[in-house]
Amino acid sequence: MAFDKIDLSQDTSTVPLRASRISRSPMRMNIKISKKTAGIIAGVVIVLGLFIVLGIVLPAVRLYAQVRILKAQGSALVADMKAEDLVKVSNDLTQTTTEFKKTQDMINGLGYLAFVPVANMYYSDAVHGMKAGDYGLQAARIMVDSLTPYADVLGLKGQGTYNGAAGSRLQTLVLALDKVTPRIDDIAALMQQAKSEVDAIDPNHYPSFIAGGKVRSGVENAKTYAEDAISFVTEAKPLVKQLPTLLGADHDARYLVLFQNDKELRPTGGFITEYAVMRVEKGKPVKEASDDIYSLDATIPNKQSAPRLLATYLPAVPQFNLRDSNLSPDFVTSMKLFYSMYQTSPKKVAVQGIIAMDTQPLITAINALGGSLTVNGNTYTTQIDKRCDCENVIYQLELYADQPVGYIKDNRKGVLSDMLSTILQRVFDAPSRQVLGPLVQGFIQDAQQKHIQFYLFDQGAQQGVEALNVAGQIKPFDGDYLAINEANFGGAKSNMYVTEAVTQDYQVANDGTITKTVTINYKNPNPPSDCNLEHGQLCLNAPLRNVVRMYVPQGSQAGKVTGSEVKTQTYDELGKTVIENFLVIRPLGTAKLSVSYTLPFKLKPGSPLPVMYQKQAGTYTTPYTINVNGNKVQSFDFIQDYTTTLNP
Repeated sequence: MAFDKIDLSQDTSTVPLRASRISRSPMRMNIKISKKTAGIIAGVVIVLGLFIVLGIVLPAVRLYAQVRILKAQGSALVADMKAEDLVKVSNDLTQTTTEFKKTQDMINGLGYLAFVPVANMYYSDAVHGMKAGDYGLQAARIMVDSLTPYADVLGLKGQGTYNGAAGSRLQTLVLALDKVTPRIDDIAALMQQAKSEVDAIDPNHYPSFIAGGKVRSGVENAKTYAEDAISFVTEAKPLVKQLPTLLGADHDARYLVLFQNDKELRPTGGFITEYAVMRVEKGKPVKEASDDIYSLDATIPNKQSAPRLLATYLPAVPQFNLRDSNLSPDFVTSMKLFYSMYQTSPKKVAVQGIIAMDTQPLITAINALGGSLTVNGNTYTTQIDKRCDCENVIYQLELYADQPVGYIKDNRKGVLSDMLSTILQRVFDAPSRQVLGPLVQGFIQDAQQKHIQFYLFDQGAQQGVEALNVAGQIKPFDGDYLAINEANFGGAKSNMYVTEAVTQDYQVANDGTITKTVTINYKNPNPPSDCNLEHGQLCLNAPLRNVVRMYVPQGSQAGKVTGSEVKTQTYDELGKTVIENFLVIRPLGTAKLSVSYTLPFKLKPGSPLPVMYQKQAGTYTTPYTINVNGNKVQSFDFIQDYTTTLNP
């Protein structure tokens, strides 16, 4: 047979095809499947269907039902934790662990899914999640078992295993801490293992269209919670280990206690009015010394000239005194300065740290004792006194300290330390469940709201109090930040009467530029006091000379300011940009300060904006409103540091 020669260089597009070479009939495929092949295919389909139904669908239905049981049990556990009921927490923890094991066994029974494409990655995530939960439950059990014997001392619901008055109970706890504190290492190890398991879960496995993005956000939140938990335990661990030493388990510990009058607000919480040296013996505080801050100030030699802030707004005080040294809103920064000045006094005493408190812990303590306290023949109560529209104890303290009289008052502000001694004695003599427990819980809340602040000289212990957020710090933050800090420079005790409301308005431009306006509305609805010294009346309500410093993200550019009676000053401090202003709020009057500024970063389209607002020590509830591009997105009562995320 001969073949035609093909010229590869020829343009074949113009060469006609030979009809003899290609059939013009349409192509047909006749596929015939044998009965045997059809049977095999049908068998595979049936087996695959049975596998899906019996191996995936039915187990998934049973697993879903079990997960709902576990979720309900977990919710009950969380509720009891919030109620601080250790008995119920322990019981629910046992039940939750039982349901958790059932769930874990059901998931382990689906191990064959590890070999199924696509399903294997979800199965792997479920296994990691269950392991993380197991470690978390183990850590919770250690914590509950460690706290249960001392439930009444700590103010938790549940009967402790020791009897006796609060003083002996607390001493028992302090002496037992050496046995309890090592368990913090076990808890930290378990939390680290839980974090490792959570880190192995990839949120990208769960697209946003699955359950409206709830699964993905849940995984991301779990990662954040795990990170925060291990950071907290790691940072708090040195404090927990130091607790026996800090509470005088082996050797007496000493602390300098400062009393700040929040009715005359200063940057760290109030005007420093009195101090005391407290010795702690096996958990029991004993007052060693106390005095009026003015008496201590008189012992400080070679005082420096007043710094700019005082020289500008309190010119009648040309020297820099101990009582005015708390000018920084960062408590540790102010206390380092205070302690360096204190070291020059012949009355100095070696201490292990400084604890400052305002008037709120005093109210908390008297309420825990039934609402009244008798000291040196005088009775003080927490009932509202019409003479000041404040608690009776506050009025009497102000009356004793500041009312003009025709004689010299001995230790005119030392009554506070006498009250502290009486409170401690009554607390330690009372049954622990009746007084000490509620008092501890009240003090914990006061510390969270910065009515009690700590500066400990031991580095590890200080790291711990910082982790607990009771060190009064100005914190670093990646995002928007605001701390409003005010100082009463010559306004009597008018912070007792002045109320505030804060509004924050965010305007986000198309290019991501964020312009923010912070507005503070002040109101003093009470009439002025008779502040004429010759009349001998108690001067409480007078025009409030208020220095307002806003700490905002470093690099922010100040814009329009209204309401300030001086030229706005801007400078950097504590890793923030400070916008400083001054105004006067008069009795029966109102005032408004509005400050606009541009944040030092731009927001990418669709990106969230993390924000942190830090509360000033010594302040109480302040209404906050947040608007974004003219729309109200949040409103809340600001009582402690607050972190949230805005979605412009």
